[in-house]
Amino acid sequence: MRLDDEAESTNYEIRSGRGGGGFGLPVGIPLGRGGLGCGSLILIGIISLVLGVNPLTLLGDGGGQGPVVQQQSQPGEAPGSSGEKTPVMSRSLKVLGSTERVWGRLFQEQGGTYQPTTLVFYSGGTQAGCGFANASAGPFYCPADKRIFLDTSFFDELSGRFGAPGDFAQAYVIAHEVGHHVQDLEGTLDKVHAAQNRLSEREANALQVKVELQADCYAGVWAAQDRNLLEPGDAEAGLRAAAAVGDDTLQKASQGYVVPEGFTHGSAADRQKWLRIGLDSGDPARCDTFGSRGP
Repeated sequence: MRLDDEAESTNYEIRSGRGGGGFGLPVGIPLGRGGLGCGSLILIGIISLVLGVNPLTLLGDGGGQGPVVQQQSQPGEAPGSSGEKTPVMSRSLKVLGSTERVWGRLFQEQGGTYQPTTLVFYSGGTQAGCGFANASAGPFYCPADKRIFLDTSFFDELSGRFGAPGDFAQAYVIAHEVGHHVQDLEGTLDKVHAAQNRLSEREANALQVKVELQADCYAGVWAAQDRNLLEPGDAEAGLRAAAAVGDDTLQKASQGYVVPEGFTHGSAADRQKWLRIGLDSGDPARCDTFGSRGP
């Protein structure tokens, strides 16, 4: 990706310290095979995930020590005792800055105002409004505090274990989580949560798949709208990353067989399909994974 000339977003926090407790609060949107989530977990380690569980249910629902004690910088402040930005953090913030420009323009065209999310970098574990997350959790969006949480060591997993290296694969992860923030601003996550409370686990999982596929499509919309950042092969790298984190791909790798009823993020083919729709159209209106009646 051509990120050298991109300005970094100032909407970030850097948290340091490793936590040992503070078990998560239940949240409203089922993710994972029977788990609860913040309505956004995209990727999780092959053990927890993928999505068998999410950052909150990974740790269970009780017991343990008190909340993790951590230092953190204020949003947009230069990191002090909490640590300096690493190159991967800087690249992530350039991607975030690009998403802010794109979604700001798209919201404005519809007569609205885009309210940016904040990207929280953490290491080891941290407390979110949706509960406690540790290093085994992939990037996730928490609607309770309008933040994306990212342990950047996940990008090593994305490259090594999931076979999806490269800047654009990492950008796709961030853009997907920003897609969940857009859904939150649009009211989609609240509607899905309300609907899921009336559904069986299987039906709730199927609805969650639609949430995740729309976030994939929104990630494609962002890339299409800022296509000058893309280099040859970037789109293909994104599609490979989408396939690598398909529920069927991850189920096969972790348990040797596929259980479609347990899908919460979509098959490899579906994730590629909706990312491609976003990439080809650049139009968020084309990302209607729910159908005309919505969630």
